[in-house]
Amino acid sequence: MDSRRQGPVIRPVLLCAPLAALITSAPAMAAPALPIALPAGRLGDAVALLATQAGLSVSVPDARLWARRVPALRGHMPARDALARLARSAGGSAEPLAGGGWRIVGQGRPKPAPLVASAAPAIAAGDDIVVTATKREVRLGEYPGTVVVLDGRDLAFGGEGGTDAILARLASLSSTHLGAGRNKLFIRGIADSSFTGPTQATVGQYFGDVRLSYNAPDPDLKLYDIASIEVLEGPNGTLYGAGSLGGIIRVIRNPPRLGVIEGGASVGASVTQHGDPGADVGAMLNLPVAGDAVALRVVGYGLSEGGYIDNPALGRNDVNRTRTWGGRATVRMAPGDGWVIDLGGTVQRIDGDDSQYADRDGPRLSRSSLIDQGFTGRYALGDLVIAKAWDDVRFVSSTGIAHQRIDERFDATIPAGLPANDASANRQWPLLTMAPVGMPSVFTQKNDTHFFSTESRLSRPMRDGFGWVVGASYLHNRARLARSLGPDGMPLPLTGVTNRIDEYTGYGEASISLMRGLTFTAGGRLTYSRLLGEGQSVAPDFADANVRLRARRGETNVMPSLALAATMLPDLILFTRYQEGFRPGGLAIEDQGVRRFRKDHIATWETGLRYGAPGRGPFHVAATFSYARWNDIQADFIDSAGLPTTANIGDGRIYSLAANAGWRPLPGLGIDGAFVLNDSKVSDPVPLLAAARLSQLPNVAQFSARGGIDYRALITDDLDLRLMANLRYVGRSRLGVGPVLGEAQGDYLDTSLSIRIGRPELGVTLAATNLADAVGNRFALGTPFLMNRVDQITPLRPRTLRLGLDARF
Repeated sequence: MDSRRQGPVIRPVLLCAPLAALITSAPAMAAPALPIALPAGRLGDAVALLATQAGLSVSVPDARLWARRVPALRGHMPARDALARLARSAGGSAEPLAGGGWRIVGQGRPKPAPLVASAAPAIAAGDDIVVTATKREVRLGEYPGTVVVLDGRDLAFGGEGGTDAILARLASLSSTHLGAGRNKLFIRGIADSSFTGPTQATVGQYFGDVRLSYNAPDPDLKLYDIASIEVLEGPNGTLYGAGSLGGIIRVIRNPPRLGVIEGGASVGASVTQHGDPGADVGAMLNLPVAGDAVALRVVGYGLSEGGYIDNPALGRNDVNRTRTWGGRATVRMAPGDGWVIDLGGTVQRIDGDDSQYADRDGPRLSRSSLIDQGFTGRYALGDLVIAKAWDDVRFVSSTGIAHQRIDERFDATIPAGLPANDASANRQWPLLTMAPVGMPSVFTQKNDTHFFSTESRLSRPMRDGFGWVVGASYLHNRARLARSLGPDGMPLPLTGVTNRIDEYTGYGEASISLMRGLTFTAGGRLTYSRLLGEGQSVAPDFADANVRLRARRGETNVMPSLALAATMLPDLILFTRYQEGFRPGGLAIEDQGVRRFRKDHIATWETGLRYGAPGRGPFHVAATFSYARWNDIQADFIDSAGLPTTANIGDGRIYSLAANAGWRPLPGLGIDGAFVLNDSKVSDPVPLLAAARLSQLPNVAQFSARGGIDYRALITDDLDLRLMANLRYVGRSRLGVGPVLGEAQGDYLDTSLSIRIGRPELGVTLAATNLADAVGNRFALGTPFLMNRVDQITPLRPRTLRLGLDARF
């Protein structure tokens, strides 16, 4: 993992060589001498820190120059002299630019950078952070919507690694916390259910320009060697289509670097209070294969997280150890004439020995279960991205093939003492006669998904008051759900379902400057979806009764978008936006039968303001208010047989108020915070659920907040210190919809602290999570077969300490 220093006002915006780096706008360098204290390390890191201390605007267009080593620099001198010394140490020179900015170049001017897929184009020094998830590279200061850009090195800092690291830094993102590789993610209160069924996810997840999945849960890919993450709050129907009701999470990988040999590795060991120890290891290697024309970047990792849940019924302690291994490889080819081709592959496997839930009323961090409730999650992705630039017009074509499989076991044992002739028991356990009271019984579920997607687009970033994007895409998804229920070791098949979808899309969006400081954006998306669903392993009595077990239909959807952005001051933007989103319908299982559910549709109005940006000046703030109308909500709930099913539960609405702010009172010290208020309601439930007193939509707290501190300081010329602290409060929410899923959850505080001491190329990290050793309740579900029988909680991982070592060359 790369935990090297990144200055607070510099961010790479091109993820290939040559690389452009931007730092906050400032007046031309003043002549008075300033106190300068820069450690030894990379030129890019030293320039970033100098920008903090002196307030400069600098670009480094050459990626190889950016990575060169420079010695420590201390003393009182004009900022321009310090910059000139850094440039000379790296074998380059500093050139002044119009407007007071500077550029560092090597011996001989570097060639213009080719456009790289999943990356922003080079822009002039002093410009804003570039949001590439807009598919046409919009500066953060001009984007008419809510977006957060997270630095990839910060996410890997302290060994957090996966989706939990993103959750710790965003108040608007929530998760079901069922288990690694099994969770559903939600943004801005757009949440449907606790279970993973045929319903398409409300949050779209992308690896660069390639979509990770369609209806499968979050694969929880570990964030080793990641450049940045962009989170766009939704819906994003115009650009991303179905499944972006809540928003988009886009992970941008560090691409292969042409002509460069570099590598890195990290290793860590952890101890968990009340639990077993753990360990992790990760490595990256970048190799030139054919000079400056072909390069290979390989990443590999493995983690073992110690268990902390005891099972007295079986006499076992710490039963829920989880092991993860994975890796990826990407080949970059630059055949010439501005073409760039990336060919990659990603694999990951997660094995959980047992589930992570506990009994609310039992001993701390324990539950009594007669079976192991282990799970396995496997994910594989192959992707191809081709890109080229012609002056201001850019072409990107991306194709991905993914396979995801999740195997799960749930305890379906009938609790001792339950009368065998209890009517509710017969509804809750349909195979009662096959599994006597107290006999270990298991419910198994296998979700197998194959997904193919391809998209090609042309775009023009905002230049001279006009920018646009136009594209077309196709995707195919086949999701097969197989289930069984019965005595452990010999469960019998239950009705399953297979859903297939083919989706053909054309879309476009354009922005035009109506007058100085006022930009209007409009777009639209036309999608035709062809759906086919059929039942699997259907019970003979249903098949003989000619129950409809197969459905085929087509849907056409048109989704418009409108936005208006006004730049009132150089760093202040006011915006309003209207967006729509949808999800196609499908087939679901209910009471051993199969039936259809309809598509749902959401429309959102959002208005807000944003002043400044992280890394630009001493202060930044953003605030938004949104209203969403959600019709024919698709949601999963418990049917009369005690099994998860999917249905349209009615119409709903969501009000959301969110704000975040950051402050740098001192060089090297940053403080940030955020909060989200959600008021969600199923306002018009279907008759079946009208008596259930539905109110709040599931799994999203009415109030969430977070805060963080980032502190950097020099210990000696060659040794620096970095400290990061985060706390996140998650308010109360409810498990799901319907009378069976009304359990309360949430209302807990999570904390973390990480300290690193070292040089950019070698450092030691000490990290701690859940400092208060709180139990909490992240998710009120372990197995659906004990609903209303045993109160279940999913506790936080107990206080955990990790000692890590990282190195780069």
